[in-house]
Amino acid sequence: MTEPEFAPAGADSRPLWLVSQGDAGPLWPEGIDPAFPLAAGFLGKSGQLCLLPGPGGVAGALFGIGCPATPADRPARERFTMARAAEALPEGAWRIEGAPAGYDLTHAALGWLFAQYRFNRYKPAEPPKARLVCPNGVDAVQLLAMAAGEYLARDLINTPAADLGPADLEEVARDLAARHGAEVNVITGAALAKGFPMIHAVGRAAGPGRAPRLIELRFPGGGPAVALVGKGVCFDTGGLDIKPSSSMLLMKKDMGGAANVLGLAETLARLGRAGGLRVLIPAVENAVAGDSFRPGDVLTSRKGLTVEVNNTDAEGRLVLADALAWAAEETPALMVSMATLTGAARVALGPDLPPFFCDDDAAADALYRAGCDHADPVWRLPFWEPYEAMIEPAIADLDNAPSGGFAGAITAALFLRRFAEGAGRYVHFDIYGWQPAAAPGRPKGGVGQGMRAILHALPELV
Repeated sequence: MTEPEFAPAGADSRPLWLVSQGDAGPLWPEGIDPAFPLAAGFLGKSGQLCLLPGPGGVAGALFGIGCPATPADRPARERFTMARAAEALPEGAWRIEGAPAGYDLTHAALGWLFAQYRFNRYKPAEPPKARLVCPNGVDAVQLLAMAAGEYLARDLINTPAADLGPADLEEVARDLAARHGAEVNVITGAALAKGFPMIHAVGRAAGPGRAPRLIELRFPGGGPAVALVGKGVCFDTGGLDIKPSSSMLLMKKDMGGAANVLGLAETLARLGRAGGLRVLIPAVENAVAGDSFRPGDVLTSRKGLTVEVNNTDAEGRLVLADALAWAAEETPALMVSMATLTGAARVALGPDLPPFFCDDDAAADALYRAGCDHADPVWRLPFWEPYEAMIEPAIADLDNAPSGGFAGAITAALFLRRFAEGAGRYVHFDIYGWQPAAAPGRPKGGVGQGMRAILHALPELV
């Protein structure tokens, strides 16, 4: 994984002046002659850049931030505008000058770090060479930890399934544990089949070397008991209810929940806040073979609830259910599940705004506010209890894929909540984990969702 970095403190740096727009046009910083930038067409519009010439070449630059005051009830249309400067500036160290009062330098610096990310495992991909000197008053340690977690999540989601099967995901977890002194426990084979029968059923058809497993990380030290459970379906064919080829193209990202909880664990560990944290990842490949689990099968879960399989392509909730049940047995103060779970969530909110489900109004409000404040937006959907009947079939306790097509994200969340009983608070995130088109600070490909919202809301959640 590439390490995010700021330019060294005290580095020989060039100034990057931030220019906002007022009612009468650009608000020029003191000492800047507007003649040259105006002649170059620079008006301080959001994302505009103007390089300033000097005796030795480029002496500095102007960067437009438009009207920086966004009403609190309306998100900015572009999340990380400062990332445009990181991408376009010449090589070297740069320092921000002339930020208007109230301008969020922390947000700007984080966007710059996110712009440095490149996925270069399979071909060279040079990151931008402009480096930012961390602005005064900005917590560099926290930003670097958040960027490292984001980089890890992106790397994992971007890696094809041929190079990131269940065993490979286990190795990633072991590497993270070794870096931060966590304990690792991996359950496979007969122990998995006996103790976590739905995880085993979903993953048993995978080929040699890709057997299902449940990966557990425990971080030592004091702190509230927090369990993070991430869906680790390393590739999803749909099973016997096989997906069309067009729907399989992005299924390397079906372990996005696991990528996000590992990224969040990386961030918490770097910040010294992982004490008491437990991470569970049911890692499987939903494959097609003679021993695939079948539509119509009834599985008995770890919790003892029976589940009728009405669609083998609704496998994520099956593997999460067994992991959630195990996590709940220790009655954690907070349990969070993250999963690329339903197309219904994408239809409702699109790829950029993941829904979350939470019964506690104060906790839900804390997550929403943290998401708004840290450029990681999330949106609450309800555990709508009148829909409970939709997940209760005739011959088993639960149905993994209710017919009718309505409220798919909600019925999936209700299904999972049945297995989370015992936790002090339970929150479920139905993420997409993928950036469909490049945006500042977010290249096309894998992306973290919900991690910063959880990180900053955590003190209020436990």
